[in-house]
Amino acid sequence: MARKIFIAATGQDCGKTTTSLSLLHLARQKYKRVGFIKPIGPKPARYNDFWVDKDAALIAKVFELEDDIQLMSPVVVQPGLTRKVLDGVVTKGQLEKQLVEACKELEERCDFLIIEGAGHSGVGSVLGLSNVRVAKLLDAPVMLISGGGIGHVIDDVSMNLALYKMEGAKVRIVIPNKLIAEKRDQTLKYMTKAFADQDFIVQGGFNFSPILAGPTLQHVAKLFNLQLRATREQAMQIIKQIQLAAASTEKVVEILKNSTLLLVNSSRDELLVMLATLYHIPEYREKLAGVLISGASPMARLTKQVLDDSELPFMRTEQLTSSVFKTVTQNVSKITADDLEKINLVKKLAEQELNFDLIDSNLG
Repeated sequence: MARKIFIAATGQDCGKTTTSLSLLHLARQKYKRVGFIKPIGPKPARYNDFWVDKDAALIAKVFELEDDIQLMSPVVVQPGLTRKVLDGVVTKGQLEKQLVEACKELEERCDFLIIEGAGHSGVGSVLGLSNVRVAKLLDAPVMLISGGGIGHVIDDVSMNLALYKMEGAKVRIVIPNKLIAEKRDQTLKYMTKAFADQDFIVQGGFNFSPILAGPTLQHVAKLFNLQLRATREQAMQIIKQIQLAAASTEKVVEILKNSTLLLVNSSRDELLVMLATLYHIPEYREKLAGVLISGASPMARLTKQVLDDSELPFMRTEQLTSSVFKTVTQNVSKITADDLEKINLVKKLAEQELNFDLIDSNLG
């Protein structure tokens, strides 16, 4: 039977999938057969002729595990499933059996199995399959990932720990993630102190990385369902800055930072023409990842022609600029199988910042 670990989190967007990618990469350096399963899949994605969770599809593509894909995503939460469970059309026992059998088969095939939870510890409760319940069902030691920080993170971890203790699932490792590099040692010091009387270890996760946090132009285009005028290479460029073009043309150009997505109102013809011209200069090509043009006012015909004739990546929406800015800045970019730069960086950082042998030795 495989050694296994359940990747849980205190909340959404703590870095479960990034951690799963990292552990798969590191485990493959120690174990011959390494597998992955996301028992409850809240994000359905079409994969060939069937539905799976998006994270399972990502892992399958990155690590060439397509042969196991159906086992890797045994319960996919399609629209209407919650009502069917509450109405008794689908029983909790049926879903429980699906994921237990899939996990058992993967355990028999693997030496090391990574089990990724969904959202915070209570997610899935409506199906009778919360993260804590699934971890207990699969008898898997838990790695609990939190955000960076001290006070509120300790509070979040403590609240989640109560659920695992109530269910009888064992938390073996707590990983504060997305740490501020300058405060890493201090954060880990006080986190360790706070949980000194607990039977798990505290280990640091990844430092916060603008590259890992930043979306690609393609991601932004999908977020708004927009057509992106860009080459494939441009579409996959990682956005490191998001700036609102509210100042004068000269000032906007002056304060441009490296790899910026610039949000420009459609009425700013002089600025759009200037950006299209500047993009031919290497210095500004590095600064401009692309332009998102927003607002109900139609662009001038000549401005549109200049943009079309330039190499500057851009997309156009009629939504209000303020609404677009809010959506972009609040959106958390998820890694996709096409994000090769991010995936390679995750693997590299995993080797530098995660101690797999320590994690492995604390699984019991």
